[in-house]
Amino acid sequence: MKNCLNVIISRQWFRMRPLTLCVLAVILFIDIASVVSDDQLDRYSDLHQKYFQMSHLQRQECSNNKCSSEYKKLSKKQPCWGYEKHCRKRNYYSYPICPEDSRGWEHTKEKQIDKFWRSADFGMIREFRDEMMHLCKADEEGDSTLDCNQHMRYCRATNLYMNLKNSRMADSRERFRTDVFKKGEIGGHCQLDGQRLKNSDKQKGELQSWHSELRPFTSLKFKPVIDRHHCDVIVERPTYFMKLDAGINMFHHFCDFVNLYVTQHVNGSFTTDINIVMWDTSSMNYGDFFTLTWKAFSRHPVKRLSDYDNKRVCFKDAIFTLPPRMFYGLYYNMPLIPGCYNSGLMKAFSEHVVHRLNITSKPYDPNRYRITLLSRSTKYRRILNEDKLIGALKTIWNYDVTRVDYTYQMPFEKQLEITHNSDIFIGMHGSGLTHMLFQPHWGVAFELYNCEDEGCYYDLARLRGVKYLTWEKKKYLIQQDEGHHPTLGAHAKFTNYAFNIGEFLRMIEKGVKHVAANRPKISADNSVEDSSIKTEL
Repeated sequence: MKNCLNVIISRQWFRMRPLTLCVLAVILFIDIASVVSDDQLDRYSDLHQKYFQMSHLQRQECSNNKCSSEYKKLSKKQPCWGYEKHCRKRNYYSYPICPEDSRGWEHTKEKQIDKFWRSADFGMIREFRDEMMHLCKADEEGDSTLDCNQHMRYCRATNLYMNLKNSRMADSRERFRTDVFKKGEIGGHCQLDGQRLKNSDKQKGELQSWHSELRPFTSLKFKPVIDRHHCDVIVERPTYFMKLDAGINMFHHFCDFVNLYVTQHVNGSFTTDINIVMWDTSSMNYGDFFTLTWKAFSRHPVKRLSDYDNKRVCFKDAIFTLPPRMFYGLYYNMPLIPGCYNSGLMKAFSEHVVHRLNITSKPYDPNRYRITLLSRSTKYRRILNEDKLIGALKTIWNYDVTRVDYTYQMPFEKQLEITHNSDIFIGMHGSGLTHMLFQPHWGVAFELYNCEDEGCYYDLARLRGVKYLTWEKKKYLIQQDEGHHPTLGAHAKFTNYAFNIGEFLRMIEKGVKHVAANRPKISADNSVEDSSIKTEL
């Protein structure tokens, strides 16, 4: 606001009356804020502001599937994510790269690209939005609503009533009970389509949909929030309910965060002035090694459903987020079409988290390569000759080598900073490789050995758009023993490994060549020149 006033005064508009000047400044400020932010001007990174503008315009200029001529005119040239109405492909945030064959999944290159975009990119958002249906419709002002997409994987409710007086969560050790509500204990004042609600049970499951939780939804005779005497607590702030996967495992927990980000796109809001409520019907502790990440989504502490135990709660605006283990979801349970990589959705998620958590991209020497090896202090999947591999890397003059052990003793913010500034990130098969989500766009993720689980981190690297490497010649790998799974017997993930140094350095050189070809060049004046990722897998 102060800068705005300075500009006005500098243009010799000081002859205006003070009141007129202040009103004009406020109008200008509101106009700017309406384009880039609902609640704070730094809500989006500089990279993303222009893509959100079309989403804002769509909300303002479109209704009942009809858009104004002004919106249609602007949409021809406005950058967009890809899911907005009238968004043109040439204006998409990004588009999949599919240099290899689909192995029979699709018969044309165009269909292969479209399949990846719809199943693993911003095309998912469009499909989720197109699936939305009314389960409980409002008839008049102040009524409630319940709208969900297919299979009730995402739902949004207004003026929602929850009676938790009989929930008994304090005595429960079941995280996802389906008997928390009976008829009349969850619902709203609206016209319920009971048959449609009943028939939305085809993919119900603890971490796959919200059908079991919302099946008792009832059409009530009173208006929640409006008829305040029915509510012990009224929650005005938008509330996101989340069913969480394992909080101590980065691979699984980031399924939660990725799907929360996708939910925000579906919902069309990225304000941090929201409540996040963990839908956990037990009294058990939830271990979370990645609590910092919540700050990328909300400025308020995460709540638990049990915080409302023994109360009647009315929520003005409630969102039931996409669960982490949906059928064909991101990225757990995802059959990813072969031959493609570079999901703009995953790239945008990475940039969003990096921006919100204020992770710094450090300057780099264009003649050197930053290599990070993730060590393991666990019993299994350790690198038996790790010291020798590190020593071999350090003999090469232009390799800057760092060895890390990402445990709870290192702040997660520090972990992200190291990973975000790693050209090549090396690690054994394990959840720590999920850090590849936050490597630079030209980065290389080297899964030193996949322990016979070939698709897991290969697919994650394809989604993120980083180069993936793994050990190629098994004859140059030494397995300590057959492995000792506690119930399954011999198992490749339950032993340790040593690696041939020469072969290891050869693989690293492959990664270095990729980085050299794709990392933005540094010009003579030390500015970074743009460099697009080459189409190689």
